[in-house]
Amino acid sequence: MSAPTSLAQSHSCRVDTHAHVFQRGLPLTVGRRYAPGYDATLDTYLQLLNAHDVGRAVLVQPSFLGTDNRYLLQALSRDTHRLRGVAVISPDVSEEELAELHGRGVTGIRLNLIEQALPDLGAKSWTLLLERLSRLGWHIELHRHAQDLAPMLDRLLEAGIPVVVDHFGRPDPEKGIHDPGFKTLLGYGGTGRVWVKVSGAYRCAAPGSGFVHEATIQLVEHFGAGRLMWGSDWPHTQYEQVMNYGQSLSTLLELGLDAAVVNAILCTTPASFYGFEQESGNRCTSTKAALQRTS
Repeated sequence: MSAPTSLAQSHSCRVDTHAHVFQRGLPLTVGRRYAPGYDATLDTYLQLLNAHDVGRAVLVQPSFLGTDNRYLLQALSRDTHRLRGVAVISPDVSEEELAELHGRGVTGIRLNLIEQALPDLGAKSWTLLLERLSRLGWHIELHRHAQDLAPMLDRLLEAGIPVVVDHFGRPDPEKGIHDPGFKTLLGYGGTGRVWVKVSGAYRCAAPGSGFVHEATIQLVEHFGAGRLMWGSDWPHTQYEQVMNYGQSLSTLLELGLDAAVVNAILCTTPASFYGFEQESGNRCTSTKAALQRTS
């Protein structure tokens, strides 16, 4: 690996908690909603991190690759100090595959349920999986429209699993902070076990609206900066023409938030949650440590 994309410039405390890497020609999952016709490689992404003084990053398995996490693991192996991963798995995943994912920097799984049937998290297969995830100290990243979040959150919290909610909770763009689902999400701030990514606002905000500022202020009020994390959502799939990496970072930096709040959202909260404060061989305590420090 060449110097510009190595650890040479990864000293910054900033963490990008949401990005995707992929390339054309990878096997695509059946029933995918979308697949981009371009490459978003790790080299390109690391150059963006360096250019914007972002030291660490979390790679999230793209939905169109399904449960085939091979490309994600290949990317994570390039820099185990700088990168963590969120995988996509099926409930019947083998112990061997979970162990491999865990050992290679994966700290949780994503349920991308946009335009998908809601899984029965009370079914035996899911109950057993949640128990296994809990033992690993993993979290579940939940991507679903705001109106449907509450039942999923309730079940995951009942199972003792920390939850990360994607993209402001995905309220209806026409309703913004007035979406009843978003208002309900705010009520989970008191649980101490739900985190929210202030990311991908263009997926849930009407153009030109004040949604990002209004929603972030309310999220800080209800969750505290210790439960919020920023993500670029690079390469901004389906929104490539209206967003770039610098803009996604500026969206947070230009909100006029208190410096301590910005530092928590960009640095200390994700560093603790994803185990960047841990030695690479001791990631199993990452989410548990975050829970203990912020409870």
